[in-house]
Amino acid sequence: MSDFGVLSLLPPLVAIVLCFITKEVVSSLFLGIFIGALLVTHGNVFSAVALSWDWAADVVTDPWNARYFLFIFLMGSGIGLVYKLGGGMALTKKAERRINTSKKGETLGWLMGIIVFFNDYANTAIVGPAIRNLTDKLRISREKLSYLLDSTASPVAGLSPISDWAGYQTNVIRGAMETLGGATIVGATAYTIWLRSIPYMFYCWFAIALVGIIAITHRNFGPMMAHEYRARTTGKLLRDGAKPLSSIETDVGEIITKKLTIWSFILPIATFIGLGLFGLWWTGGGPEAESLTEALGNADVAKALLWAAFGMTLVGIALGIGLKVMSLTEAMDTVINGAKTMLIANAIMLLAWTIKVACDAVGTAPYVINVTLPYVSKAPGLLPVVIFLICMFISFATGTSWGTMGIVTPIALPLTYYAVGQQLNWIVYASVGAVLSGAIFGDHCSPISDTTICSSIFASDDHMDHVTTQMPYAIFAAVVGIIGYLLVLIGFKWYIILPIGIILLYVGSIFLSEWYAKRLRLPEVTPVFTVKE
Repeated sequence: MSDFGVLSLLPPLVAIVLCFITKEVVSSLFLGIFIGALLVTHGNVFSAVALSWDWAADVVTDPWNARYFLFIFLMGSGIGLVYKLGGGMALTKKAERRINTSKKGETLGWLMGIIVFFNDYANTAIVGPAIRNLTDKLRISREKLSYLLDSTASPVAGLSPISDWAGYQTNVIRGAMETLGGATIVGATAYTIWLRSIPYMFYCWFAIALVGIIAITHRNFGPMMAHEYRARTTGKLLRDGAKPLSSIETDVGEIITKKLTIWSFILPIATFIGLGLFGLWWTGGGPEAESLTEALGNADVAKALLWAAFGMTLVGIALGIGLKVMSLTEAMDTVINGAKTMLIANAIMLLAWTIKVACDAVGTAPYVINVTLPYVSKAPGLLPVVIFLICMFISFATGTSWGTMGIVTPIALPLTYYAVGQQLNWIVYASVGAVLSGAIFGDHCSPISDTTICSSIFASDDHMDHVTTQMPYAIFAAVVGIIGYLLVLIGFKWYIILPIGIILLYVGSIFLSEWYAKRLRLPEVTPVFTVKE
C-alpha cells in the first residue's frame, strides 16, 4: 500500500460531502470510489474506471458479502409475504388498543430495540417490519422510525455480553494483547478487559438513553422536529420527493384481507428469530464452542441471517397457501416483487462496501492514526478522549464500526497500556470503551455505513433523510460522551458519570427543542397523535 498522506482522506470525504449536497447516494459513492482508484492508478482515468469495477466485483463475489446481498433480497420477499397476508395490519389492530398514541408507539420501538440485543442487522430487520404498520397509523414519521431502529441496534448489541459484537470485540482485544506478549503480561483475559470497558462505552449508553428521552418527552430537535411535525399534522410519513430504499406497498400490491390473522405476522417473524439465533450459534461452532459468547464471536452472521430469511419466506409461502388466500403462483409473484423492493438498497450497500475497499487501498484509517495518536501518548489521561475522537472520524469516513475497531484496538491498547506503566487501570478500560463506542458513533452518522443503510431499508425511509435527521441526536450523545471521558479524567467514577450524562441529555434536549422551536416556528413539544376508537 502506497503512502498517499492527506490525500487518503479524499475518497470517503468526497463521497460523504456529495451525499449531503446532492442527496444522490449512488453517484456520490461511485465518485468517491473512482477518486480512490485514481490515486492508486496515479491519475490514469481508464485504469481507475476499470479498478473501480474490479473492486466492486470483488465485493460481490466475496462469500460473506454475497450471502448478505441474498439475505437482503430474501428479507424483502419475507416482509412482502407478511405484508400481503395482512400480518402487519392484524398486529396493528391488536396493538392499537393499548399502543394508541405516538408517544407510546415511539416508546415501544425503543423498548423493542433493546430487547433484540443479539445482532444489529437482525435488530433492524425484526423491529422495523414489526412496528412499521403501527407507527404509520400513529403518524410517526419514517425518519423517526429509522432513528429508533438505528440508535437501538449497534449500541445495544455493542453493550450486550451475549451478541456477535461481544465475541468480535473480545477477539480484537485478544489480538491486541498478543502484541503485548499475551494475557500473562496484561494480567487479565480479553473478555475481562472487554467486560470492564462496558461502563466506559459512554456513547452507546447515552445514544440508547436519548432515544428513550425523545420518545417519552416528544421533544425533538434538528431537522427531525420539522419531519415529525409534518407527520403528526398532515399524516405524511415521508417528505414530498423522498425516495425510500424499499417500498413494499408499491411493489407488492394490495393487502389480502380475506383472512386476517396475527399468526401471519407471528409465525414468519418467530421463524426468523429462531433460525437466526440457531444459525449464529451453529456457524460459530455450535456444541463444540466453549461458550455461547465464543460461538457468537465466531459466527458467520451473513450465513445465519440468510438461513433465517429463507425460513421466514418459506413460512410465508406456506401460510398463504395454507390459508387458501394465495395460489403457489401468487405466492411466488409476491416473493419476486418483495425481492425487487430491495434492489436499490443492495446497490447502495455494494457501493458502500466498495468505498471501504478504496479507503483500505489508499490507507485512510492508518493515516489518521499515525498523525494523531503519537502526539498524546505522553498525556495518558487524555487518551480515552483522543481515541474516541479518532474512532468517530475513522468510522464516519469509512462507514464501518467493526473495521474501525479492528484497525484501532491493536494500536490503542498497547499504546495506552505502556503509557500508564504496564498496569490495568481506568485509563486502559476507558480507552477500550472509547474505541468501541467511538466506532459506533461514526457508524451512526455516516451515509456509507451498512447499519445506517439497513435502518433506512427496514423503515422504508429516504436514506439521506435518515442520515440528516439522526446526526444531531448522535452528535449530542457524543458530546455528552466526551464530557463523560473528561469527568473520568478528573476522578469521577463511571457509576456517577452515567446518571450525570442522562441528566445532561434530558436538560440538553429541553434546551435544544426550545431553540429549534423558535428557529423553525414550531411547538417545543411535538404534538401527540392519538388513534381514536
